[in-house]
Amino acid sequence: MYDNIEEFLQSHNNLLPIRYSYFAIKKMTRGFKDKLGEGGYGLVYKGKLRSGQLVAIKILGKSKANGQEFINEVATIGRIYHVNVVRLIGFCAERSKRALIYEFMPNGSLDKYVFLRGGSSPIKIKNMYEISLGVARGIEYLHRGCNMQIVHFDIKPHNILLDERFIPKISDFGLAKLCPPHNDVVSLTAARGTFGYMAPELINKNLGGASHKADVYSFGILLMEMVGRRKTLHASTEHLSQIYFPLWAYDKLSKGKDVELGDVSDEEKKIAKKMVLIALWCTQLEPVHRPSMHEVIKMLEGEFETLEMPPKPLLSVQNKQKEDIEIDINPIRSTNTPTGNCMDSASLIANAY
Repeated sequence: MYDNIEEFLQSHNNLLPIRYSYFAIKKMTRGFKDKLGEGGYGLVYKGKLRSGQLVAIKILGKSKANGQEFINEVATIGRIYHVNVVRLIGFCAERSKRALIYEFMPNGSLDKYVFLRGGSSPIKIKNMYEISLGVARGIEYLHRGCNMQIVHFDIKPHNILLDERFIPKISDFGLAKLCPPHNDVVSLTAARGTFGYMAPELINKNLGGASHKADVYSFGILLMEMVGRRKTLHASTEHLSQIYFPLWAYDKLSKGKDVELGDVSDEEKKIAKKMVLIALWCTQLEPVHRPSMHEVIKMLEGEFETLEMPPKPLLSVQNKQKEDIEIDINPIRSTNTPTGNCMDSASLIANAY
């Protein structure tokens, strides 16, 4: 594993950020004194460079797949710069001691503002919209702005970091895949992502191959959660129709009702409806029926009135042939209203979960 990593680093030394020794990492973190968080990858500590710049240092734990997650991070994020992608400043690779050094994000990750336990979020709907637009631009850059297409495969609130001005930065590229630009299908040996945000085709190959549309699906789920301030799949809700938020939101919008947001202005209600409508387009069951991130940005920047109502969310194609699902896949309003066949909510949830 260590030889794989070293071979990769030596062959890509023209693209890389600064390489630091493990001794330097210990010095930056003052002996790993200030822990910021932890996850399946290892621990994150606050550190300071000699220049005085604050950084977040991810110390990687036991590696899987021959150190592939470390290589993924350096190969993808190490070669790009975009205002909505977290910057990789440096790394450490000394046999089992591996670390990644990022710019420090003082406002942490988006999940702590979305999934609040009581109390109202300091981020209002209008600001959530601005954050969603920044995330969309970051994903579109990964898909179209680089000399290689980068599919992230793990877009979720925990992986969206916020700087001092609440500008969002996409982080954690451990599951990312590099592929030629305009590549429609990404070769995967196994499903990758986080349950709840993972596109259906990554599990059910009958829906189509893995592609950049997997990130579009995950972004749609993210949008839903930013508006609803809750997990998209929420089993403890009182009514069955509210368990799967997209179905509940669709039922509300299709009847001309607002999504319940508490005490907010009419402008914020309109913004929220637009975000939910776009989220419903992004989370269509089949990848071909989802917009590209370029189209998503146009939808976010456009007027609510120009958006067409999407087909009702489908959770399962069980008992249905794909040919039976007829959908007008243009999300911009036209003279024809798109329709989609679907099972009832209870059956869908039972079949999918």
